[in-house]
Amino acid sequence: MRELIELKSFLTEPELAGIDRLIGEGAEKWLPRPGPQTDAYESEADFLFFGGAAGGGKTDLLIGLALNAHRHSAIFRRQYRQLQAIVERTAEILGSRGGYNDQKKIWRLADGRRLHFGACQNPGDEQGFQGQPHDLKAFDEIGHFLEAQFRFLLGWNRTTNPDQRCRVVCAGNPPTSPEGEWVVKFWAPWLDPEYPNPALPGELRWFATIDGAETEVEGRHPFQHKGERIGPKSRTFIPSAIDDNPFLLATGYKATLQALPEPLRSRMLNGDFGVGREDNPWQVIPSPWVAAAQARWQDAAKPKGMKMDALGVDVARGGGDATVLSARFDNWFAELQVHPGGTTPDGPSVAALAVAALRDGAPVLIDVIGVGASVYDHLKDNGVNAVAMNAAEASSGRDRSATLAFANKRAQWWWAMREALDPDYGSAIALPPERALKADLSAPRWRLTARGIQIESKEEITKRLGRSPDRGDAVVMALQDSRRDARRRRRRRPASALGAYDPLARGR
Repeated sequence: MRELIELKSFLTEPELAGIDRLIGEGAEKWLPRPGPQTDAYESEADFLFFGGAAGGGKTDLLIGLALNAHRHSAIFRRQYRQLQAIVERTAEILGSRGGYNDQKKIWRLADGRRLHFGACQNPGDEQGFQGQPHDLKAFDEIGHFLEAQFRFLLGWNRTTNPDQRCRVVCAGNPPTSPEGEWVVKFWAPWLDPEYPNPALPGELRWFATIDGAETEVEGRHPFQHKGERIGPKSRTFIPSAIDDNPFLLATGYKATLQALPEPLRSRMLNGDFGVGREDNPWQVIPSPWVAAAQARWQDAAKPKGMKMDALGVDVARGGGDATVLSARFDNWFAELQVHPGGTTPDGPSVAALAVAALRDGAPVLIDVIGVGASVYDHLKDNGVNAVAMNAAEASSGRDRSATLAFANKRAQWWWAMREALDPDYGSAIALPPERALKADLSAPRWRLTARGIQIESKEEITKRLGRSPDRGDAVVMALQDSRRDARRRRRRRPASALGAYDPLARGR
């Protein structure tokens, strides 16, 4: 097999087809190219991400694994119309469309293998694949999928054959929207430049879910945690590029990629996960504004002697949500305290975390819609300065221009963060450099209604992203300091230590 793989790069497509005919039916239906594609084909990782740049043979790898190494496979794209190219490429490799049912999107091969093509175009479409087991779950352009869709489909990566390996293989380019930022987090040791312990391409790293949070662990061996036996799963990332594909190089495709405008050129040609993505035109807070605030945090430590002004608390609402605490010291925000929802099951547990984090008599600002009401009541009953934050309440505030109203308090709060981060007004806000926080703050979108500026609800964002923007909501709440807000409104002073513009001294 290794000799055939090494020989393949020197042969033309007709020559390769001739070799396949000479070898006969017992041969592999597809052979990976030498280099990254072979490394990916032979990787032992439970979760493999192959790709980065365009033209590296990502889709071929998924098809090849399904045809050669697995019995029951599923290859997913986000939209059904995107599957056609994969079906056509599979037919090219097999030499015919025999055994393919276009209506059911299932290919049954003569040797008993089954290949299922699926799509999850809308949130919730993944539910249609519930209970369908596959020993290979493959995702083409993984950055287009919602994290919730991906994780749901993993639940049936299984087999009843003890000799058949199960794995998840993903292919794709760097994400271009907030919806795909979870990919960088999932493969953080390879893709996130801020990860404290970076990994080499192809290196196996092991992860386990501990108290509801995914955590990197030492190795593959199962361990006991709170009476539960936990088995880690391995991950890796193997980059690919157009230079690894001699057939596409010969067609001049590299020149096409070189002609693309930035940042698309860097993403598609170099597989650069660090270049900027395109913001949605109705995005509340532009991504560069958040990046600038995070850069200010990195350049300077918390000022000495600074007292806490507010503690924002976003309480988990179940599922994969997290309880997040955000402490603000004037214009400097401390590192977020993030607790998996499973560790904060009730009001007293969250209240205890808030009291432990509280300093200098600062108010605790809590989202009281749903489970947050219990936290608020518990704090108030114990004499803590708690402020109820009800996003659905009517707002009498106005934007900086004093011309636009807000549909509710949620819109007012998020617009206050937008205006506080606006570089045109000398923003001094400093935010912790967490990729997940940047994604959360960049996620919400807005529209203008008869009642004023309307921001997407948390439920709408969760449905679109497949996750809750807990970190962003906690930081936005921490910006709203009710003590100074009331005092400054009485004085009608526009200036603030928060910068040239005070987002709290509005609504007069």
